[in-house]
Amino acid sequence: MGDRSPKSVQKQASQKQSKSDVSNQKKQSLIASQQATKAKAAAAKKK
Repeated sequence: MGDRSPKSVQKQASQKQSKSDVSNQKKQSLIASQQATKAKAAAAKKK
């Protein structure tokens, strides 16, 4: 069985949070780059 001490539980929770923060950061940067690409394409069409 795993360690269920409060310190262990806290550590696992913070690791899980950190992992989700990293994935959210990657999603946000991907969205931002896609929006920038769309904006450049729209600007090119206007010319």
